[in-house]
Amino acid sequence: MLLTRIKGPRDLDRLSQEELDQLAAEIRSFLVDAVSKTGGHLGPNLGVVELTIALHRVFESPKDKVLFDTGHQAYVHKLLTGRQDFAGLRTKNGLSGYPSRAESDHDVIENSHASTVLGWADGLAKANEVLGREDHHVAAVIGDGALTGGMAWEALNNIAAAKDRPLVIVVNDNERSYGPTIGGLANHLATLRTTDGYERFLARGKEILERTPVVGKPLFETLHGAKKGLKDFIAPQGMFEDLGLKYIGPIDGHDIEALESALQRAKRFSGPVIVHCLTQKGRGYTPALEHEADRFHAVGVIHPDTGLPVSTDAASWTSVFADEMVKLGKERKDIVGITAAMLQPVGLKKFADAFPDRIYDVGIAEQHGATSAAGLATGGAHPVFAVYATFLNRAFDQVLMDVALHKCGVTFVLDRAGITGTDGASHNGMWDMSILQVVPGLRLAAPRDAEQLRAQLREAVEVKDAPTVVRFSKGVVGPAVPAVGKIGGMDVLRAPGAEVTRPDVLLVSVGALAPMCLEIADLLDKQGISTTVVDPRWVKPVDEALAPLADRHRVVVTVEDNGRTGGVGAAVSQALRDAGVDVPLRDFGIPQRFLDHALRKEIMAEIGLTAPDIARQVTGLVAKLDGRYDSEPAAAVD
Repeated sequence: MLLTRIKGPRDLDRLSQEELDQLAAEIRSFLVDAVSKTGGHLGPNLGVVELTIALHRVFESPKDKVLFDTGHQAYVHKLLTGRQDFAGLRTKNGLSGYPSRAESDHDVIENSHASTVLGWADGLAKANEVLGREDHHVAAVIGDGALTGGMAWEALNNIAAAKDRPLVIVVNDNERSYGPTIGGLANHLATLRTTDGYERFLARGKEILERTPVVGKPLFETLHGAKKGLKDFIAPQGMFEDLGLKYIGPIDGHDIEALESALQRAKRFSGPVIVHCLTQKGRGYTPALEHEADRFHAVGVIHPDTGLPVSTDAASWTSVFADEMVKLGKERKDIVGITAAMLQPVGLKKFADAFPDRIYDVGIAEQHGATSAAGLATGGAHPVFAVYATFLNRAFDQVLMDVALHKCGVTFVLDRAGITGTDGASHNGMWDMSILQVVPGLRLAAPRDAEQLRAQLREAVEVKDAPTVVRFSKGVVGPAVPAVGKIGGMDVLRAPGAEVTRPDVLLVSVGALAPMCLEIADLLDKQGISTTVVDPRWVKPVDEALAPLADRHRVVVTVEDNGRTGGVGAAVSQALRDAGVDVPLRDFGIPQRFLDHALRKEIMAEIGLTAPDIARQVTGLVAKLDGRYDSEPAAAVD
């Protein structure tokens, strides 16, 4: 096999055109076989095989910087840069599903949030200029979906201003992000994509000139790079050229020879150039091409021949939300849905099918989505903006200043909250309950099971004068966790016997960690430690009944699937201090560091967020209190 002979990008230089085509076929076969065993981003990588080969033949990575946005399509890049052991893809100690600096000097950007690559490229090109590195180049690959993000256009505005600073921008245009790309930019790219007069003109010219000895090929190269006056005569003027950016394309993204020619011309140019490549997401794999929803953007473990999942999961948190949204839509005409290019992943597809006039896909533009939601709410609708928890970080200012300041009734639904695991550091939803604590008036719900998700979503959309947030985990929703009582707005999940006058521990359980908190209580009970377990349901604001309840216990423990700094535990601690309740408090959550990719349960074990680990520490805390409880006041434990 040719693939096994590729140890680095320069090994590509020795291959003939026929061998390059064979290598592309081998890579696609490898990807289908490998990713079907582990799960991962399949469709995007099948679409960029030839493009990645051409990039590494034209540019000299790692001296030249080849950047990918968002990194979904970096598997081919990994294969060509010496990483062909995909057995542990996205698992602990295996290959990351995104570029990783720890893996290779060829990887530059680890952040897998979209629309950032052009900002990176602008900075790297400026660094080359400042340091006089004239033989260094920057090539940034960005999809048509990521181009819908505002950050991309902020970067383009700056890039275009420096007409003599070399930078190659490769637009990987497959008409999709997760699903089909929408909006004005998508329509413009479609115009460029489907206007073939210019390409027909060039093809005819090439046919004639290639029969002309000596000067034929140089003349064709000149013609293909002609200035926009000729192009405007045949095809619509591109917005890229209006920005002052040299434009080459559209190029067949599966023709290695054409790609290399275009990239070489762009590399030689002394300023910023856009190379517009047309690719096919899922290319070469029939099950992906027939999967209209997202062309196998991301898959679990599948049968490689059929593309069908090996096992069918039980109901997921996302599917519970999806079904309840449809019910709410039938009951209330003012309910509208918003997604940032992730209709299917966040569970709004069913709502969109049922109410096509009440769904808005804003593209990869979370900031715009939040402010547009404020406008919808001000106009009398109640928007439900569903987004991955980690992506809400991008719209914090809009949540604070547009939604909350204006007291707009907008509901944010955060999917993939807490530790998500295999997608790595940038996808863990571990910041939302910390950053949202500072937003005045905002109310935040953390459902513990499917029944509570349905109930709290309904409670959230009833709020008309403030933002509400409902957050839930990735994956399968657990069994129902019934309440045995109620105190204020909190559900009591476990209470000690009536004979216990002052229980030892008040355990505050946040969201989907309720089953684990009940397990902790069982383990403490075996040590003779009495425990009350409560689920606040709404963790912001802190329930007024919590402080007096805490005052009737010897110690308070909070357990959350969020960063410890500024999270629910910190909010509870502040509420107790404000109420004058001097009870020791211990908060358990996610340490404030970036977590490597691994299974959720592996990460939880690594950071000590498991029932045995927590029970052991709480037992030690109670034992310490027992040793000094009657002789001196108990000190707070951080």
